[in-house]
Amino acid sequence: MADAHAQGAGHGHGHGIGAHAGARHRWRLTAALVLIATFFVVELVAGLVAQSLALLSDAGHMAADVLALGAALAATRIATRPDRTGQRTFGSYRAEVFAAGLTVLLMVSVAVFIANEARTRIGADVEVSSGPMLVVGALGLVANLVALVLLRGGAGESINVKGAYLEVLADTLGSVGVIGAGLLVLWTGNPAWDTGVALAIAAFVVVRAVLLGREVVQVLGQHAPAGIVPAEVEAALAEVPGVSEVHDLHVWCLTSGMNVATAHLVAAPGEADAVLATAAQVLRERFQMEHATLQVESASHECHTTDW
Repeated sequence: MADAHAQGAGHGHGHGIGAHAGARHRWRLTAALVLIATFFVVELVAGLVAQSLALLSDAGHMAADVLALGAALAATRIATRPDRTGQRTFGSYRAEVFAAGLTVLLMVSVAVFIANEARTRIGADVEVSSGPMLVVGALGLVANLVALVLLRGGAGESINVKGAYLEVLADTLGSVGVIGAGLLVLWTGNPAWDTGVALAIAAFVVVRAVLLGREVVQVLGQHAPAGIVPAEVEAALAEVPGVSEVHDLHVWCLTSGMNVATAHLVAAPGEADAVLATAAQVLRERFQMEHATLQVESASHECHTTDW
């Protein structure tokens, strides 16, 4: 139910963790973490034995996956933990957004590492074993596909799970790249293919990191939630029977699946209760905003509006 404040006096409602998107998909993160962490060890050893940069780069990306999944899992627990300090009035839900930001940094770091290693190999005489590349690349592809299936169900609801999903997606394509590099090295005997594929993996990782980073910045910057146009919200509230004016409207995303709004509504005296109930229903049903703070004012009431 939306919170409502009439004439400056109001009441608040607590929110249970049931509406928290990340908490619902914790089991997906746990299963994916166990799977990816296990295979990371296998791929790292194989990469060292085969001296394959593509394999080592994919192992490095898997290491980032492990950290990202671990951070995402920890964030879901922190986000649902009750605040005992009295200082975090919005709770700790933003922990998931910070975890997604950490995933972005990990992805970029892995890409930089791969690019630097590739630079040092240019012109160097390196013997690459294609056999281990093909075997481990194929096994890695299977492991990543299973993890993708696990995470896909929550990627559309939680930015935290989406960050983990994109990490594993990039690693899945990395496994495809390892297989491709192994085949090219086997057919041509030229180890340069290994370096080229590693650079391609790095470029893809950077692109995905930038896209996820934009979402993180939008949430932390308190932009309007994706798919919600503030002007449309204002127009919908202005259409509520009894409302003559809407001002000081703010809409933002606290974390995935938790959109928040505040607004001042001008209405005739005696209509506050009806206006509040209808406005809250409009926000809930048309814009999926379960948490809204609405202040109803009379036309004669002097409202000190914000100047930002």
